[in-house]
Amino acid sequence: MDLKEVVALVTGGASGLGEASILELVKRGARAAIIDVDVEKGEKLAAAIGANAIFIKTDVTSEADVRQAIQKTVDAFGKLNVVINCAGIVNPGKLIGRKGPLSLEAFNKVLQINLVGTLNVIRLAVEQMINNTPGEEGEKGVIINSASIAAFEGQIGQVAYSASKAGIVGMTLPIAREISDYGIRIVTIAPGIFDTPMMVGLPAAVKEDMAKTVPFPKRLGRAVEFAQMALHIVENKMLNGCCIRLDGALRMPPK
Repeated sequence: MDLKEVVALVTGGASGLGEASILELVKRGARAAIIDVDVEKGEKLAAAIGANAIFIKTDVTSEADVRQAIQKTVDAFGKLNVVINCAGIVNPGKLIGRKGPLSLEAFNKVLQINLVGTLNVIRLAVEQMINNTPGEEGEKGVIINSASIAAFEGQIGQVAYSASKAGIVGMTLPIAREISDYGIRIVTIAPGIFDTPMMVGLPAAVKEDMAKTVPFPKRLGRAVEFAQMALHIVENKMLNGCCIRLDGALRMPPK
């Protein structure tokens, strides 16, 4: 898909991996909708970009919100052919902590935002993309999800986060098999340790120690590197139904 023909909806688009994806898309000639619950950051980013971006306050777990976001994107730019799902939370907690068993409410919150929210956006975006005019080789759309290497090597305290991200990885292939009939592709990226707002508050020494665990390059990932991978997926039609680890060969220890 030609990036100049792309109209993208990016969840979690006001910061971190989502913001980097928005900026790279617009730099390459695409137009994009910034989907986030953070109004201040979202509006600021959209204003800085100008006419090729809009901000739409959206709770990804709400069907009404996501439908409205998709419709506003189509109204503003004429179509929707790319989705990048970056919205998510961490909310760590042990199975058995000092206050007892892991709260089901806390567990469900992570699954609702990370996993159910991702599926909610996918299903409604596909419904819209089916109506697109087919491009070269019949392509109508591309969906990119963000998982995590925690889907494969979750650490102690990541039971909810790992479950949510493993769910995203697990549903990628069955969704690809179904939506391929419509000319739509889906790929999941599983980032390693990236320097994003989730790292805010960690001491520099802790970040340095984390970086040393990455075989190569020995540093934290940069948000722009996630964005570059996402754009490559958009352009490379043979990428479909898979999960790509973007982690510098890191394999997480138990804790």
